[in-house]
Amino acid sequence: MDRFILILELAGTMAFSASGAMTGLKKDMDVFGVCILGLTTAVGGGVIRDLILGNTPPATFQNPIYAAVALLTALVLFLPQVRHLLMHDQALYDLSMLILDSVGLGVFTVMGIRIAYAHVNRPTLFLLVFVGVLTGVGGGVLRDIMAGNTPYIFVKHVYASASLAGALLCTVLWQPAGELSAMLAGMGTVILIRGLSAHFRWNLPKARK
Repeated sequence: MDRFILILELAGTMAFSASGAMTGLKKDMDVFGVCILGLTTAVGGGVIRDLILGNTPPATFQNPIYAAVALLTALVLFLPQVRHLLMHDQALYDLSMLILDSVGLGVFTVMGIRIAYAHVNRPTLFLLVFVGVLTGVGGGVLRDIMAGNTPYIFVKHVYASASLAGALLCTVLWQPAGELSAMLAGMGTVILIRGLSAHFRWNLPKARK
């Protein structure tokens, strides 16, 4: 179980780091900017989560493997061959961002809930869902702010809402179905909703001018 959780965390770290690095590449940042954006996207949500839960210093600083994987992923994407492959085709870029962001969002949403269960004696439904969503969207919000963009969660399809749905399902299933089943169901729900919302161009209502 511990090995599976580690693999899941590393997969989410790589996915979010790649999405951050690609945003940096899109903004014509240098290698330092690309790496910082990848690192911030990958670990930002977890750092905020740990501070809220009182888990200090945050896990990122206790185990450098996550930061190392995030930086290595960003560096790989900065390589000329990889950079050209991803950036020369807008459709490929958009698809890559959708897949990476969806996987990262799903993984970190349920991981946030797992960490909350581990560090709070009697967590409430509100706390679990809040921490799960915050862990999922936090890094992406920091990425977009640092890149000078309107945060993705406010303008692109169904994003935070997908995290909210996955967090709710994961929390509700945690006791009756068990930790692993609840996490897989929550993560799958997030990825499915993100994919469907992109395909069918679902969006939440916006204020009309």
